[in-house]
Amino acid sequence: MKEEQAAPGSQKRYEIVEEVLRSNISAGTLPPGIVLLEGPIADILQTSRAPVQRALQTLEADGLVHRFAGRGFLVGPPGGDIEPIRTDIKALGLVVPRHADEALQSRSSWERIYNTVEADVAGCVVFGRYRIVEMELANHFNVSRTVVRDVLTRLRERGLVRKNQSSHWIAGPLTAQTVKDHFVLRTMLEPPAIRLGAPAVNRARLEALLKRLRAAEDSAAGGLGDSEAIQTEFIECCVLAAPNERLRDLVRNNLLPVTATDRLLRRLGLPGDPAIITELRLVAELLLRGATESAVSMMATHLEASLNRTIAQMKIVAIIPGPSVTAAYLTPVLD
Repeated sequence: MKEEQAAPGSQKRYEIVEEVLRSNISAGTLPPGIVLLEGPIADILQTSRAPVQRALQTLEADGLVHRFAGRGFLVGPPGGDIEPIRTDIKALGLVVPRHADEALQSRSSWERIYNTVEADVAGCVVFGRYRIVEMELANHFNVSRTVVRDVLTRLRERGLVRKNQSSHWIAGPLTAQTVKDHFVLRTMLEPPAIRLGAPAVNRARLEALLKRLRAAEDSAAGGLGDSEAIQTEFIECCVLAAPNERLRDLVRNNLLPVTATDRLLRRLGLPGDPAIITELRLVAELLLRGATESAVSMMATHLEASLNRTIAQMKIVAIIPGPSVTAAYLTPVLD
């Protein structure tokens, strides 16, 4: 009973985000056809993408938004042949009630710096080992050490940092062996997750994903500019349909260092491989046809090929000098 009467500040973040988006859709501030992307919404509400993603999924279930062949969600019910309107929603004057804004800010101090810290860490670990000093990190972002510990704890849960025997926070090194270890876990987790979740895959979402994969495969540039977003949607649609919540968490957390590695390789100028899109398209096609075991087998083949591609590119990175500038709170550890 107490939970039902709880103040807005006690709501979960995704519930607050959902409430804000729902009210703006009802008021017409977000009209039919507007494309909603997780990143810009998270920026406006100063929260992470996870609660935004869950809020959009709830709104989708209620028919207020729907997925389409492009990236993100369209405001409006599915099947209405609504033309996508791509605009900066920050310019639309999204109405965020004061109680919602206060509730989000009171609950998300660590979230406001998490993405930046994660990017800083991911950008250097392939070059060696770095120490993170809590006080320096706190001073860098002008936050408390409690907030810093929240951030570092979450980074540790995701395998991006660890504590050494001296209880110092250490990031890296990200080596070929650690990448192999993560891919071993991917092979253990993701193909079985596809098998387990195949009956629960949203067919409409899978068809939209397949259309997007085919378009990327057919494009002159190979569709690699949007490759990360497509791979994320593939994981969400095909792998995380598994009903086992613990399995989904293991998949997500194990993927974080893998995604960080791939992002870093792209940032260093190493090209992506169009074969990635083809491999994922084959898995999606097999799932759509109901050929679950073939999809599972193809996923295993894709993971093996992805590992080989990543290791080959890391060998190239090994001869590239490390970054001349890193975040002030990251101190190289000399072996």
